[in-house]
Amino acid sequence: MWHFISEQISNCIKQDFICDDIREVNAGDSHKAYKISDGKQRFFVKTNEKIHLANFEAEREGLEHLSNTQLFKVPKVICSGLVSDHSFLALEHISMAQGNETTWFHFGQALAKLHSNFTQKMYGWQEDNFIGLTQQPNLWQKKWSCFFAEQRIGFMLQLLFEKGHELANIDSVVESVKSLLAGHNPTPSMLHGDLWQGNTGFHNNQPVLFDPAFYFGDRETDIAMSELFGRFPENFYQGYADIWPLETDYQYRKPIYQLYHVLNHALLFGGQYIDSAKITLKNLDT
Repeated sequence: MWHFISEQISNCIKQDFICDDIREVNAGDSHKAYKISDGKQRFFVKTNEKIHLANFEAEREGLEHLSNTQLFKVPKVICSGLVSDHSFLALEHISMAQGNETTWFHFGQALAKLHSNFTQKMYGWQEDNFIGLTQQPNLWQKKWSCFFAEQRIGFMLQLLFEKGHELANIDSVVESVKSLLAGHNPTPSMLHGDLWQGNTGFHNNQPVLFDPAFYFGDRETDIAMSELFGRFPENFYQGYADIWPLETDYQYRKPIYQLYHVLNHALLFGGQYIDSAKITLKNLDT
């Protein structure tokens, strides 16, 4: 496998690369990940079963669109494909460091500028992609309330139901979410889609983004995710507000935006996430 991947990398960078140092690294629960090197150059490679090539192709699309904004350091896509019984994605290797007050402030400013990139009039994306390993539908929709209720919350509840977890009446929840978001018509923003600290970093004091679940939607969904699994440093939010302050009623929408990610974790891991989702769903009826 590694000989083939080395050949593909060589073809793309137009110089010989034969990896002789392959080190597995911790990169979450979705894929296996490796840092490979020939002593001169290093690359970051993700692998999985063949059926997950679509995940890597979708990630490739998201990374390239984020990179085109030139607001963040984003890993350059080298190549992707199939080898033996595996799919793979080879990326530029980026050495990352912890942020400080200044760099987190700049990170927030950069995200606000990303969200201000208004190039679409509808919500969604040109193709479906993934949030982790879970399919994420992105059919273009004019109404945000319908998009989020149906293609985010409703879809995730249906996946859970098919897995044996009936957390609530799906139709009732979808209507409740539509009602909660009625009248909220944000300008479609370019979103990372899975914005937690594990998908961020800093390189030479420049903010880094990777592992996107890219689509166009309400900017508040990125902010809500940033507060779910360990809130970002306060300087991040100050930097964001410096460019584009949040609306005061964001706090009312935050729990429903966070519910999407809780449902996804419930689907993948069960346990406490099932219980947490049930609490939020119950609150929709009160």
